[in-house]
Amino acid sequence: MSRPLKEKITDLPVARRHKVEARAAELIAEEMTLRDLRKAMGKTQAKVAAELGVGQDSIARYEQRSDMLLSTLSDYVSKVGGTLELTARFPNRRPVRIKGFGAVSGPAGRSKPAKKSPSRRPSASRPSA
Repeated sequence: MSRPLKEKITDLPVARRHKVEARAAELIAEEMTLRDLRKAMGKTQAKVAAELGVGQDSIARYEQRSDMLLSTLSDYVSKVGGTLELTARFPNRRPVRIKGFGAVSGPAGRSKPAKKSPSRRPSASRPSA
């Protein structure tokens, strides 16, 4: 007959039980939504919005998104007190940390758009009268 996990954990030696509980807490902490992260850092949507220079409704939308620009995510994480690191994992190779995606910042932590060079169109020649 199978036993519930709770019973099995209770039967473990105290040291082993603490080790299992600590690892479970680590795994849970590794998987947080942006909302969970903001709350864990003691910030409100209004506070983060003010720091980013956007409305509170924008923060609510950020926290619901499944896809966003890395610069937006980096700014958000920065304003709740962290830094964003991007790591690529490949088979048979150590993980690789990717740098440089949020290196250029302007005022209030916003990424600067690349400057466009003015387009020069040749002026249409008018036939002389």
